[in-house]
Amino acid sequence: MKTALPLCIALLLGLPAQPAPAEPYTPQRDEELVERLPQRLGSAAQRAESRLLRARLQQAPENLPLALQLAREAIARARLQGDPRELGQAQALLAPWWSAAPPPVRLLRATIRQAQHDFGPALLELDGLLATPGVPLPLQAQAELTRAAVLQVRGRWREARLGCTRLAGPHYAALGAAARLHGEVCIAELDGLQGRTEQAEAALLRLSALPGAPQAWIALLRAELAERRGRAEAGPLYRQALQANPEIYPRVAYADWLLRQRRWRDAAHVVLGFGEAGNLPDALLLRLAIAWKQAADPRAGAAAAELQARFDAAAERGDDSHGRERARFALDLRPEPGIALAQAQANWALQKEPADALLLQRAALTAGQPAAAEPLRQFQRETGFADRRLAERAR
Repeated sequence: MKTALPLCIALLLGLPAQPAPAEPYTPQRDEELVERLPQRLGSAAQRAESRLLRARLQQAPENLPLALQLAREAIARARLQGDPRELGQAQALLAPWWSAAPPPVRLLRATIRQAQHDFGPALLELDGLLATPGVPLPLQAQAELTRAAVLQVRGRWREARLGCTRLAGPHYAALGAAARLHGEVCIAELDGLQGRTEQAEAALLRLSALPGAPQAWIALLRAELAERRGRAEAGPLYRQALQANPEIYPRVAYADWLLRQRRWRDAAHVVLGFGEAGNLPDALLLRLAIAWKQAADPRAGAAAAELQARFDAAAERGDDSHGRERARFALDLRPEPGIALAQAQANWALQKEPADALLLQRAALTAGQPAAAEPLRQFQRETGFADRRLAERAR
């Protein structure tokens, strides 16, 4: 769900979206490099324009539309590059309006907090925004989708479904097809998570054929659903999803699939398609270190040491987020099952995506404490969450 947010911002708020290639290229092999991102995004002309806009904002710091434009661009870079400093840049750009925030700033404030895993305050922001009279309909629609995304990550799927249903319904009909399509894709994703897999698969396939459909989001959802069902087409679908969207989340998802297939070198190749090892975001560097370790690559130790240094620095800053990566680090790179289980439990209390479920179960089994995964089993009973991988590992 969260992977759809940048696209939806572009569609519903009228921002320029990335142009699609006229003739998509389909890789012939799993290990083929899909895309290598530049260290600096955009052309020289685009970067020059961005510097010019920042200079204009310094000269006219009260220019809210310009500050919003630059903040949205910073958030988009954060999603693409995985660099949390861009979120700080966005917040700094909005600082003059941060406290008494008008609706557009309030929406971006919630988006920043969501990206920082500060889910509770993000939900409070979005609830307040949706309850405020006179908020423009496009802002309401984006707030509705962002709120549904946060609720889904938190495991509050019934509430998320209500928001998706509203988005697909008559309240937002004046926005045209964009809001309805995003709402229907959102519903299909929840159907797939809750065991209505054939219904979800058919809906995603139907929606992918419609003009204006969020293709990158749908491609990733189809890949994830195929993997949860144990289908062989998950690999090709992940390749398509990564081609459609070069952000970190699809690359991490594809690398994880390759790691589960024990295709260590292919996983490393996909990760390095993002950039050099020393410049990778934590989530990608973690997958690279795991792949290198399993492939007996001598670079694995240095990658693990770099990750440890990053985690230590984050702890000194008081940053205790990204428990998923820390638990995986303790499981796969530093055989410390007790620490891994504690981290996985803390992470499960915060977010409940399929990756978090798999992590909690594996950490509990590795630590020899299968009862520690009872919160996951309770969640399955309450929500209908279905994932074939959980059943296979429990045998």
